[in-house]
Amino acid sequence: MSYAGNPDHDHGTAPTLGVLLVNLGTPDAPTVPAVRRYLAEFLSDPRIIEGPALVRWLVLHGVILRFRPRLSAHAYRQVWTPAGSPLLVHSTALAAGLRTALTTVTADRTELELAMTYGQPSIAHALERLRGRNVRRLLVLPLYPQYSATTTGAIFDRVTDELSRWRWVPEFRFATHYYDEVAYLAAVADSIARHWQVHGRKHLLFSFHSIPQRYFAAGDPYHCHCHATARGVAERLNLDAKDWTVSFQSRFGREPWLQPYTEATLVRRAREGVRAVSVVCPGFAADCLETLEEIALRARDAFLAAGGVEFDYVPCLNDDPAHVSLLAQVVRRHVGGWPEFSASPLDLAGVRERAVALGAPR
Repeated sequence: MSYAGNPDHDHGTAPTLGVLLVNLGTPDAPTVPAVRRYLAEFLSDPRIIEGPALVRWLVLHGVILRFRPRLSAHAYRQVWTPAGSPLLVHSTALAAGLRTALTTVTADRTELELAMTYGQPSIAHALERLRGRNVRRLLVLPLYPQYSATTTGAIFDRVTDELSRWRWVPEFRFATHYYDEVAYLAAVADSIARHWQVHGRKHLLFSFHSIPQRYFAAGDPYHCHCHATARGVAERLNLDAKDWTVSFQSRFGREPWLQPYTEATLVRRAREGVRAVSVVCPGFAADCLETLEEIALRARDAFLAAGGVEFDYVPCLNDDPAHVSLLAQVVRRHVGGWPEFSASPLDLAGVRERAVALGAPR
């Protein structure tokens, strides 16, 4: 195996802490070719579709990529903005806010890069940028409050695969979840409360992205994390059990996924006499296709068609200051003890001179 290296390493350059902020990803454009490229990368990941490689390849190339890109491209066009993909726009703004917050604390000894598990900017590219800035300690922060092998696990695979090519591997920490962080629960609850101040209080539906039921049966904790999130937020809002519901969206394929399904739940609730609902998607850090098209458009239409009268969608936290603050708290907790969060000065001149004396190039 060959390893990438940096022969121009400067012994007198201050080592830095790198924070890699990672979200799912997005096509480059709302077009069929761009969506096909994105889906091919996304659905080729064995973390997403588990099973024998040959079977996965046949399903993907024989079925999914023949029909899905056109349907998905149409959906993306419904939510695409002049600035581009909503997920990338919001994630970029969130990264900028967090970068500022961390730089203030660590006096320019922290570097932050945004990456996507699939698509651009890639994890490999973001890590290379961090390596060029002499990152010697690395925290990876997936933008998934609840852990699942299909999301957070997939990021771990890609990051460690890339780091396996480095000659000098940095100290490495990985944040697997933050669904139980008090600041996270408070930020979600506060966003709902503010929304209700404007739009009125309604029955609250928590909609989380689903995963196949067999993944949960195999030990994925995602289902438990989602319910814990909903309970924590509901408690902060002082809601009774009858005032809120948990459901799961974005099912794909024919096998059973986590239930109840969001659209079916909304239809059932409307037929049972629930006339007004607010839907929040706390598993998504940034608004994207699944929240803006699937929930705010299609789920809304289904609820109203079934007899519902009022439907409103509570936006994701996106780059809200409370979101920036809670992620900064997560970072600080995970990097405790690392020197970038210490006030101790660095003796860079001494480091350089000792290295030269031992034979390092000037």
